[in-house]
Amino acid sequence: MGSPRLIKKYPNRRLYDTQASAYITLADVKQLVLSGEEFAVVDAKSNEDLTRSILLQIILEEESGGIPMFSTPVLMQIIRFYGNAMQGVMGSYLEKNIQAFMEIQERMTEQSKGMYGAQFGPEAWAQFMNVQAPIMQSVMNNYIDQSKNLFVQMQDQMQDQTRQMFSVFPFVNPGGGKDKKG
Repeated sequence: MGSPRLIKKYPNRRLYDTQASAYITLADVKQLVLSGEEFAVVDAKSNEDLTRSILLQIILEEESGGIPMFSTPVLMQIIRFYGNAMQGVMGSYLEKNIQAFMEIQERMTEQSKGMYGAQFGPEAWAQFMNVQAPIMQSVMNNYIDQSKNLFVQMQDQMQDQTRQMFSVFPFVNPGGGKDKKG
């Protein structure tokens, strides 16, 4: 596998695809993402990596038109995680959950092809998902509940391990007196 496709961003905000030797638009970059092509966007003068910035612009355009994926409360919650001690955990959590969701979607697509063959194309899949949306939402809610429960259990285990590890130290409860567990 070679190096990723190089796209240069010039001061006039134009994007130049060095592989195609042509200027491209954000819509073209979106198409590269959809087709699974590896690429990097760099500043033409400084060589600074601008890939994330360009991807965020594409997300902003997608969120501004049509049906947004993220509600206002979700965006506010995401913003609240920046600078928080859990920022790294949240990023990893979202990444793993999106990957799991993509794997589930791929399995469902493959299973539908196996059952219905080529006649089950994108249009039929969209109709099927519209009918199955409430069921899928229920499945996703169950998944989220299970994930939340596992996270709470992990947090409880970490607290117990921390208490055990520091039990030899004479810590005092904030309310006064010695800690009953330690």
